Amino acid sequence: MVDVGPFIKLQRTKRQMTQEELSEGIVSLSYLSKIENKKTKASPEIIQLLCNRLGIEFAEETNSHIEEKCQQWYEMLFDHCDKQEMTDRYEELQVIMNQSINESFIMFEIHQIRYYSVLRDFSKALAKINELHELVDSFNHKHEYYWYKFKGGYYSLQDKHAKAMKLFKQAQEKIPLANLNEVEIADLKYGLAVTHSQLWQQLECLDYTQEAMEVFQREYNFDRCGQCHILFGISYQRFKKYEKAIKNFQLAKHLGELCDNQDVISLAHQNLGYLYSTTGNSEEAIKNYLLAIEDKDVDTDNLLSTYTCLIEEYYHVKQYEKVEQNLREAKELLSKVTYSDLWNLYDYIIKVYTHLINEEFDKFKVVLTDHFIPYLKQAGEHSYLVFYSKLLANLLEEWGKYKESVQYYKLASLSYEEFVNM
Repeated sequence: MVDVGPFIKLQRTKRQMTQEELSEGIVSLSYLSKIENKKTKASPEIIQLLCNRLGIEFAEETNSHIEEKCQQWYEMLFDHCDKQEMTDRYEELQVIMNQSINESFIMFEIHQIRYYSVLRDFSKALAKINELHELVDSFNHKHEYYWYKFKGGYYSLQDKHAKAMKLFKQAQEKIPLANLNEVEIADLKYGLAVTHSQLWQQLECLDYTQEAMEVFQREYNFDRCGQCHILFGISYQRFKKYEKAIKNFQLAKHLGELCDNQDVISLAHQNLGYLYSTTGNSEEAIKNYLLAIEDKDVDTDNLLSTYTCLIEEYYHVKQYEKVEQNLREAKELLSKVTYSDLWNLYDYIIKVYTHLINEEFDKFKVVLTDHFIPYLKQAGEHSYLVFYSKLLANLLEEWGKYKESVQYYKLASLSYEEFVNM
């Protein structure tokens, strides 16, 4: 049975009840503090009185029915799963959890970090992290594993990959004591692979991707296999092994089609588009970018990323009407997105090309020099720094501002060096 003290503390804070209000007439304030912080074990009678005041039941036995329902919900917490069904199950379980103490409570609370992250409700995910901080000392090894893993997932989606890596590694350290199945361990290894890829650590990415893939293949989990092929493709592209990269992106697309996973299909086309763009094949790049945005219900971040790539590519081949059309669509999409660090990135890119296409060169320069480039420096976005510093330098040179252009060519060169050495 889970230690009751931390549960009482969490239920009390959820109800915005002070220790004085809960303990009055039942126990002393100091004794309640000891109960909540696992420094003493209260009698069943005292626990029952505290639960009565909180308006919850005290279930001494493990409820296998609740455990089963929780497990079914945990298995839904992936991007490709139905969000409405996920939410319906959560609300059903929340009612049960708010009414009683049971063995599944703490695990259910920790999984809410993942739930809100999958829904991209980052403010609620962070609120849950902060709410659970005071209970960390009461976690068992399995709780600690998911605590670190889900926090890592949250920070990964916030583009804070170094912090995500540290948390994923802490979760990995808990594996020997946490009694986990191989599918769960494979999911963590996939998270580690993604984070190594984001940090441009390609050999580590390949190793973890391969380990995760072996498990997903045994389970015939085509969704996850497709995601792994995306990572393989990105790594091979960065090693300039373009044929291998294309093969893996096409395999990902095929697996996405087999299991009707539009996110995987869209990601495969987006990455194929980027590969063709970097190798100078604008026609194939645009073709794949357009296929990537066909389904507007896929992940919004991926859609916005593809739109910005498409805008850049159309501008490169001087199809300015297409640039304007895609700028309008990207603006509309961005207006529906919750504010985040990635929101800033896409907003700046849209502003840069809006000013360029409208020949508002003074505004274009101000956005880049005063806002976008400082933002990219602070965020450590070296690849974007290379591209946009060079874009500005080229235009400054065209305008005859050679001294200023040299400054941004140098910045592009330095950023490229940092990018290569990542």
